[in-house]
Amino acid sequence: MTATPPTPASREHRGLARRGVLSLLLAGGAALTGCASDQPPSGARAVSPFDLQRYLGRWYELARLDHAFERGMTDVSATYSEQADGSVRVVNRGYVPATGQWREAVGRAVFTGAPTTGALKVSFFGPFYGSYHVVALDPDYRWTLVLGPSTDYCWILAREKQMPAQLREDITARARALGVDTQALIWVPHERQDSAH
Repeated sequence: MTATPPTPASREHRGLARRGVLSLLLAGGAALTGCASDQPPSGARAVSPFDLQRYLGRWYELARLDHAFERGMTDVSATYSEQADGSVRVVNRGYVPATGQWREAVGRAVFTGAPTTGALKVSFFGPFYGSYHVVALDPDYRWTLVLGPSTDYCWILAREKQMPAQLREDITARARALGVDTQALIWVPHERQDSAH
């Protein structure tokens, strides 16, 4: 008995589902770049001192630069929790309007140096890690600016879904000063209630 060839519609549905999963792989700040450098982009420095315990919990992705793994995503969040071995469990979730579904990806982050410096690497696929550099951080851990291995990867995260306009401009200016193309930032809508939270 031969298998029935997939119809264009079923192929498209599977393709959208796959893209939905891939789009979440690095939401909230980590770019999957294989064996990328552990160093932050030129001119940037990871925050120190950095307190992981204060950083844990849920963050909302307020802005990002566009990449295929998050394209079209809304309502994106990242939740960090410490594991027994000292690594950090990363749970990224977001809504895919094209499929009308929430998607989730789970990864693992480890510090690239001292745990008092906000430089980590995140993996969603075994040995493949992407850089995650906390380059600006609110003293009360209410917002953070994260870069990947280059200024082509930038995220603004916050504890709340909305941010005052002046604060948003101040953080954007920080990113611009580090060489980020802030005109290309996508400001992420947060209009849905995630039933998993």
